[in-house]
Amino acid sequence: MKWADLDEQWQALGLGADELRVYEALLNSPGDRTRTALAQSVGLSPRQLRNALDRLDERGFTRPARGSGLPVPDAPATALRNLIHLHQAELLRREAELEELTGSVDRIAAQLMSATHTPRALGIETLRGRRAIAERVTSLVVSATEEVALLDRPPYAASEPNGMPEPINMAEPVRRGVRVRAVVDREGLSFQGRARGLNELAAQGVQIRLGMDLPTKLITVDRRMTLLPPTDAADPTATALVVSDALLSNALVPLFEAVWERAVPIGSVDNGQVTDEDRELLTMLSSGLKDEAIARRLEVHVHTVRRRISRLMQELKAETRFQAGVQAAVRGWLTL
Repeated sequence: MKWADLDEQWQALGLGADELRVYEALLNSPGDRTRTALAQSVGLSPRQLRNALDRLDERGFTRPARGSGLPVPDAPATALRNLIHLHQAELLRREAELEELTGSVDRIAAQLMSATHTPRALGIETLRGRRAIAERVTSLVVSATEEVALLDRPPYAASEPNGMPEPINMAEPVRRGVRVRAVVDREGLSFQGRARGLNELAAQGVQIRLGMDLPTKLITVDRRMTLLPPTDAADPTATALVVSDALLSNALVPLFEAVWERAVPIGSVDNGQVTDEDRELLTMLSSGLKDEAIARRLEVHVHTVRRRISRLMQELKAETRFQAGVQAAVRGWLTL
């Protein structure tokens, strides 16, 4: 098996190309093989080999050797289960941190807004009305030199009768070399054509992940300024906050990172193995939409949707739809 073909997928699980090559070599190596021979066979220096072996041990892919020999590799199924358990524990820890951060943001914001100091003195600017908010979002994105980070969830400011969100030109900063990351709430995929529209952004270099129950909307630019949009952006009297105060920024940036780590990466690593239509179907399936809703989005009969889902589950070797969603995400088949 060529582990290099899976580099991008496995990096999301905390392992790189070096570790995967070493693990494969251990699976195929005789027990009396030396570290020097192993390093030569996988094309690594002794230091790189040592680091790779340490990483495999940390992730539960190997067990210590008896004596001075090479570590003993666990069976792939066992190793993957260990890795999943580690990720589950990490997700629980991140979830606890996220809940604490969310509470801190609300508490700090309430204290600052009720204080006698002026918002400008505290590094907080208040924007009122959809036009002022939209203009400030545009100016912030244009001013970005390193990174733009977004948390995106409904309700949206409707620019069309169907409630589709007003677009933000996220491709422009990407063309300037700015890293753009967005976590999109699964609820937002319920809008007609939403998945296809976001897929175009992903194709242009915007990094997109899929999350559930996002705690807030926000746009952070260069880790120095954050805009907190109103909960209901369609309200003509809506108010947004632009935060440059270090106290709040030190809470909002980690908040985004915690949500980003918990979200499911969306990409197109194996483009040759899945059609655009199947990728869109899998994305909607992973968002929790029912067969009937998916059929309406794709404008096909519900029986057609069920046949395609059944075929994809067979290709993914999944027994449940949840397993199919996980397998599709790991393979990079999900695309927004």
